[in-house]
Amino acid sequence: MTFPDFSAADATSPDSGPSHARTLNGMSGAARTVALVLVAAVSLATAGGVAAVTQLTGNIETAQMTVLGPDRPKVVLPKDPNAGTPLNIVIMGSDSRDGDNGGLAGGGEMGARSDTTVVMHISGDRSRIEMISIPRDSTVDVPSCTTEDGATTAELYSTKFNAAFSQGVLAGGNVADGALCTVKTVEKLTGVFMDGFIVVDFAGFSSMVDAVGGVEVCVEEPIYSEDANHLSLDAGAHTLKGVKALDYARARKGDGLGDGSDLGRIGRQQEVMASLARKVLSQEVLTNPAKSLNFLKAVTQSLTMNEELASIDGLAGLAYSMRNVRPDTITFMTVPNVYDPVQTANVIWTDEAVQLWDNVKHDRPLDFDPDAPSAEASPSASSDDASPSAPSDDKSAEGTSEPGSPSPSSTEIKQAGEEAFTGADTTKVCG
Repeated sequence: MTFPDFSAADATSPDSGPSHARTLNGMSGAARTVALVLVAAVSLATAGGVAAVTQLTGNIETAQMTVLGPDRPKVVLPKDPNAGTPLNIVIMGSDSRDGDNGGLAGGGEMGARSDTTVVMHISGDRSRIEMISIPRDSTVDVPSCTTEDGATTAELYSTKFNAAFSQGVLAGGNVADGALCTVKTVEKLTGVFMDGFIVVDFAGFSSMVDAVGGVEVCVEEPIYSEDANHLSLDAGAHTLKGVKALDYARARKGDGLGDGSDLGRIGRQQEVMASLARKVLSQEVLTNPAKSLNFLKAVTQSLTMNEELASIDGLAGLAYSMRNVRPDTITFMTVPNVYDPVQTANVIWTDEAVQLWDNVKHDRPLDFDPDAPSAEASPSASSDDASPSAPSDDKSAEGTSEPGSPSPSSTEIKQAGEEAFTGADTTKVCG
């Protein structure tokens, strides 16, 4: 199936190349830390990493500076220069078998691929983070891409979505070129301008999970997957450490894994991201300096990102403006799709996907329906699931908006991978 070319005539693409997270220039050490935590943590649906920076910095200041007394200059809180402007970032999980990733990859084909692609939308008012998974087996057309060295790739028609990443890597010889080709493909398919990209490899993700002591998942029936490093889990609740959490998120074929499709894997990936978000936003991490520091260190490693995103001025302000992020303000969903009648192992996007991307483009909640009676009267109205109310500076509202505080949760069971859910929703029941 061929999707329309939504290329925006008024969008200007970044003209600078990518930069590894550990080679940022022109920023102070503190600013680099905030930038990296913001990008890496939020990119993995763990915006609590930003809150962790704010919390940890506050702890250090009050512990060492209070001896100066009350007669000091007034504190000026950082301002977000992008306030009111939404941000869209393409997040990819690198399937490279190089370096530390070799021992973590498990079975399967060799080479650099992107098993996981998520478009992260941060609303202009900073009240919502929306994580939209793109099935790797979506039937799409991949445009010709240009690498950093000037090489070009051939256009591909009716191929799998993750072929874009592979094309870029094969032509340019590095992960960054794979990411750039993926970004170009996403923009062509959606008509939404992407502000940047982040690639997180296996080793980086595993380290993040280990840094917070593991993530909690619910397994409804016994799982065994030979391809995923012989992953074996009994039914019930589990706390998965780094490598095993990675195996669980990447497992596709095996006993207890459904029909072996990419869609089932997406659901498990979303559950792991939601669990990681809850863990990082919990008091267990935010009030534990050792865990916070280990997490901050982990997110700065094994990342590839575009230079423009890594060097956005005022990232401290953006971090501060997102200080009230909670699990229920992070929404996960998958691009609406059905199985491809021609290439039956693939999926094609439905008409609902067009409305979804239009909502993202215009910074509306994901479930905004233009045909709903109240839509025109209140285009920014939010639902309980997709768009919690914006953070408030009203002291009376601080009881539930501070990082680490309990988040509202629903009793309805949501189907991860099949419908939208927030980090506070229930997707499975164990015990």
